[in-house]
Amino acid sequence: MIPYAEMGYWRPDYRPKDGDVLAAFRITPQPGVPPEEAGAAVAGESSTATWTVVWTDRLTSHENYQAKCYRVEAVPGREGQFIASIAYDLDLFEEGSIANLTSSIIGNVFGFKALRALRLEDMRIPPHYVKTFQGPAHGIVMEREYLGKFGRPLLGATVKPKLGLSARNYGRVVYEALRGGLDFTKDDENINSQPFMRWRDRFLYCMEGVNRAVAATGEVKGHYLNVTAATMEDMYERAEFARDLGSVIVMIDLTVGYTAIQSMARWARANGMLLHLHRAGHSTYTRQKTHGVSFRVIAKWMRLAGVDHIHAGTVVGKLEGDPHSVAGFYDTLRLDRIAADPVKGLYFDQDWASMPGTMPVASGGIHAGQMHQLLHHLGEDVVLQFGGGTIGHPMGIAAGAAANRVALEAMIKARNEGRDLLAEGPDILRAAARHSRELEVALSTWGDVTFSYESTDTPDVVETPVSL
Repeated sequence: MIPYAEMGYWRPDYRPKDGDVLAAFRITPQPGVPPEEAGAAVAGESSTATWTVVWTDRLTSHENYQAKCYRVEAVPGREGQFIASIAYDLDLFEEGSIANLTSSIIGNVFGFKALRALRLEDMRIPPHYVKTFQGPAHGIVMEREYLGKFGRPLLGATVKPKLGLSARNYGRVVYEALRGGLDFTKDDENINSQPFMRWRDRFLYCMEGVNRAVAATGEVKGHYLNVTAATMEDMYERAEFARDLGSVIVMIDLTVGYTAIQSMARWARANGMLLHLHRAGHSTYTRQKTHGVSFRVIAKWMRLAGVDHIHAGTVVGKLEGDPHSVAGFYDTLRLDRIAADPVKGLYFDQDWASMPGTMPVASGGIHAGQMHQLLHHLGEDVVLQFGGGTIGHPMGIAAGAAANRVALEAMIKARNEGRDLLAEGPDILRAAARHSRELEVALSTWGDVTFSYESTDTPDVVETPVSL
């Protein structure tokens, strides 16, 4: 067996081209494997190599198609871990195909014996490749214009319990939450078409609830109708029924796969419907520090694939979310140009070449008492989804929605007045609660609820002493 480094996959003298796709892999080599050889092996096995030289290499411009590991750096504070930077020529990838991109970059290397663990931390997608993708079906700006909602986060809630309700009772939850002040309600990831509630019945009762809430409030409202199904034919059938009922949005799960996601994004653009993506299953490979794929990479792939929404963390909720990492996810989804920033876990500059942004969604264990923290950490272009924090309100679902709307509007007013939301937030909420019984009860019920656990996925940043 010839070492991969000797086959040309270790190139410390290589300077990446503007059109190269770049990847940062966290590698943990097996004992006795030099990190440069491990990096070269990842480059080789994710491009042209096999375990030995083959004579057919002579039949092509072989070096042009070799990925190049051009840098290997030790991870500070993580003994035995290294970041390998690898460059891929653009000709290695089919235009506009997440399936091909991922089959190339992560298709085979994660089972490589010379590595104890491997994690794809970040990628740079050059504008040359970005321009081959559709991108979000509508994007943040167009979504706000569709809905006529500006200057504040959007409010949502996932119907609870997410399994077991009849279609009629499910629709009642939708109506009460939207009537109370939310912009959206949603299906959860595992509501499809089960025996207790078939999809067509759910769609009918949900849209009845949406339409009644629109009539009662005069606002555009929506419910994320989950069209996830066993086949693309079934998904198209469900999406078309949602469109015909007048829904403004449909939903899919990450588990449907990259090709299905891109297909639904094209359908959503052609049919004028927003596309919400629930990141169901992502933590099975994004959460662990040493092995898998970082969510910042999934965020980039899904922006390319064309979703309008994706769940991206809350910082303060019940789910994993380091504040710096989450800030990096949100920047990746929303901004047009992002500079490399190790504090946010961003390894590369990223230019989206004017591709519309994807709206991040914050959900999982959040409530009205955290509104100041949510605004501070997540900003304005976000959907804040309070499931239990709406439907669990002691005064009822509509009251839970009203509490969230009052808390949000009080916080936006304070922000516009130049107040410090993080420092003054609790006082702002208490003042608003004096005029809102719904918010007062929400704060007394959940005001002290927090989920204070150490994050497992944090950026690798070590303070460097500065001499004065």
